[in-house]
Amino acid sequence: MNAQPNPPAIHPRAGQSLTGAEVIVQVLADEGVQMLFGYAGGAILPVFDALYRHNAAHAGEDGREPMPLVVPANEQGAGFMAAGYARASGQVGVAIVTSGPGATNMVTPVQDCMADSIPLVVVCGQVGTAALGSDAFQEAPVHHLMGACAKHVFLVTDPARLEATLRSAFMLARSGRPGPVVVDCPKDVQNAALRFHGEGELALPGYRARLRRTEQAALSDAECAAFFEALLRARRPLLYAGGGVVAAGAAPALRAFAEAFGLPVTTSLMGIGAVDTRAPLALHMLGMHGTAYANYAVEDCDFLCALGARFDDRVCGAPDRFAPRARFLAQVDIDPGEVGKVKPVHWHHIGPLARALERLTAWGRAHGVRPALGEWHAHLAQLKREHAMEYDRASALIQPQAVLEAVDRHAQGRAIVSTGVGQHQMWAAQWLSFREPRQWLTSGAMGTMGFGLPAAVGAQLARPDALVIDIDGDTSIRMNAGELETIARLGLPVKVLVLDNGGDGMVRQWQRLYYGGRFAASSRPGHRRDFVRAAQADGFAWARRLEDRTSLEDTIAAFLAFDGPAFLEVAIDPDACVYPMVGPGASYAQMVTGPHIASREAAAPLAAAGAMF
Repeated sequence: MNAQPNPPAIHPRAGQSLTGAEVIVQVLADEGVQMLFGYAGGAILPVFDALYRHNAAHAGEDGREPMPLVVPANEQGAGFMAAGYARASGQVGVAIVTSGPGATNMVTPVQDCMADSIPLVVVCGQVGTAALGSDAFQEAPVHHLMGACAKHVFLVTDPARLEATLRSAFMLARSGRPGPVVVDCPKDVQNAALRFHGEGELALPGYRARLRRTEQAALSDAECAAFFEALLRARRPLLYAGGGVVAAGAAPALRAFAEAFGLPVTTSLMGIGAVDTRAPLALHMLGMHGTAYANYAVEDCDFLCALGARFDDRVCGAPDRFAPRARFLAQVDIDPGEVGKVKPVHWHHIGPLARALERLTAWGRAHGVRPALGEWHAHLAQLKREHAMEYDRASALIQPQAVLEAVDRHAQGRAIVSTGVGQHQMWAAQWLSFREPRQWLTSGAMGTMGFGLPAAVGAQLARPDALVIDIDGDTSIRMNAGELETIARLGLPVKVLVLDNGGDGMVRQWQRLYYGGRFAASSRPGHRRDFVRAAQADGFAWARRLEDRTSLEDTIAAFLAFDGPAFLEVAIDPDACVYPMVGPGASYAQMVTGPHIASREAAAPLAAAGAMF
């Protein structure tokens, strides 16, 4: 007789009468949420009250709450903290905000997570259902606002559907291509008396059917054979890994695949950490500000395989001239909409990335695939030597690259690094090393200034034993500078490093190159913010400004070793630029390497600016 399957476990609270707010909190607990980020307001108070009671009833013997709430300086900070938590942990980040301005302040974090494929669930309070559409106090059309920038938005008007809706939100956020899901919950739904079921999701038949096809997709023998036939014909193959490798947890599979067949790897900005950046066949980042040797490798390759990467304009600004010698392009992605969207490919697979790489690795090993790539490896080593990253080491001014080199000597590729957006972001991507995925947290597609500081808060809470460094700029950090107080209040040992060049450095670089040096709106003459006093006022016991290059090494060592929150402002060369640079609409052959990195041929002049940034 066949063994009977075990009946599904019954939730201990199944059948109980709960308010809608209590249902929300219980579902969060059921989904394994361990940290919440949010800001209170009238339309969400029932949920915050239910959370307070839940934490009080389930506190540990040491008094620790099961789902602590982190209150930021504003709702955007909550969104980016939740995103930083998700990026560093791989779990779904959760933010809870009130209606009206609370919800609208979440638009940028939601779009940021959508653009970078970060799993996030946002619960928004809303005016009562009877007041919807009446321009009530703090009413905002969340469904319409968020619908354009979220993976999905639910407006819950039927209390009986609340539990299934929230469970479905988590399923949607983490499945397929991850992304943000917003649940807009009117106050009367939060107060409604409901019967708790302890299970159940919405049907969503269309999404589930597409998801099932994608998740069950597997490479056939014929598809594997076609891939390796092309690979064995190639003499200069290259893997191009994007953020999808990190999102899919496919870094181990990628490393095994690359090592099995001796394949060099370059990554996008979002893919940094997918391979150890110090590995012999790692070429680090490609693209507009990628390493010269990575970009030249793209120029030289005859086989290119994109893995969880989407050929975005920062990588592929001139699609018809990208990888011009590649006779075979392959692409593996979870999202069918990305395949062939920018660059036509000869071979593709839509499905889970780790499984596809494991299948290719197993098939190649079973069939004795051993590409002869000695000449290609030697060529890449030569590119690394001849076109290595470099800067003005003789300058009397502190160079930002020197600061990051000093950080890297101490961190040894083990720190979790968040960034704002601008020159400091690109210098950090170029000059720091990363051993593992989820160590590099940056606003890639949206390029949101103000991301770095709150993201570092989320990352430190997700990884309390890790060294977390926010590398920021003097203008980017201003966008969410209120979170300095959050760091100090929570006693988080986040290290905040501000590279201060006295303005919007990346904007000025473009103005210098394309607009005749007319620095409109990119400088703030007449007053310099005293960042050190601001940090001290917010509660940082260790806060310093560095101006003397001879003290750089000792200062960085003391900064990183401090046991607690630390803030370091470094006055850097205001004219330092980010190189290499591939101008808008230019090919990699036209890359400008700057005055200190060797160029293998004369670069085309930086002409028309095209699209800004």
